[in-house]
Amino acid sequence: MLASGCSQQQGNDIVSQFREGKPQEFLQTSVDRIATLAMRDNLDSLYLLMSKLYLRNPDELKKSGFLDARTAGKQVRMAIEQQQPLPTLGGKKDLAALSYAMSPEFLGDRVGAFIYAIGSMLVTAHGNRLEFYMTDVINPTFVSNAARNIEKATWILSQRQNKNGEPLLFSNEISEEGSNLSFAVEFGKIVARLDLLTQMLDERYRRIGLNYAQSLLFLNFLPVQ
Repeated sequence: MLASGCSQQQGNDIVSQFREGKPQEFLQTSVDRIATLAMRDNLDSLYLLMSKLYLRNPDELKKSGFLDARTAGKQVRMAIEQQQPLPTLGGKKDLAALSYAMSPEFLGDRVGAFIYAIGSMLVTAHGNRLEFYMTDVINPTFVSNAARNIEKATWILSQRQNKNGEPLLFSNEISEEGSNLSFAVEFGKIVARLDLLTQMLDERYRRIGLNYAQSLLFLNFLPVQ
């Protein structure tokens, strides 16, 4: 009776999982699903950082032309996810946009431009996709490069200054009153997710290669009658 009850409960759990899942998930391997979730979480981290940056840099919000950070952030988010250019960047995206956004020559909303540049770089590194399925190929080298680029962007954010010796964007703060390293922590989460995905992709393609080699090594013709 106990075994029967456990079996029935497991069956109910499986049915429940199928009901809660989305139809497109049936077209995803475990790595595809993880890549999709990682992309979602990384973009959410960027949007959180954007909100924090607008709070620390209210003058940049004024440059955006919007009355509040939520509206300004929505425009950046749409541009990233719909892979559309951000007008203030003159059509530049990913690395070109990042270099321009953090240069003294850029006079627009630096917060929106900085986040857009990183977001578009992430999308580019993942083959210009936000969701991934069995037919998609993600290059682990590009994902790893994206992680390294974010590390460099984090350094630029903390170090680059204007002609008056002030940071182009205020972010982390260490003072006698206390420390605020939330920006570095959030960027660190993005890097960690990208590095984990890189390892999983490397293993995935390594296994595909091994399986193919094994199929050749133990090749047997099959009977036809």
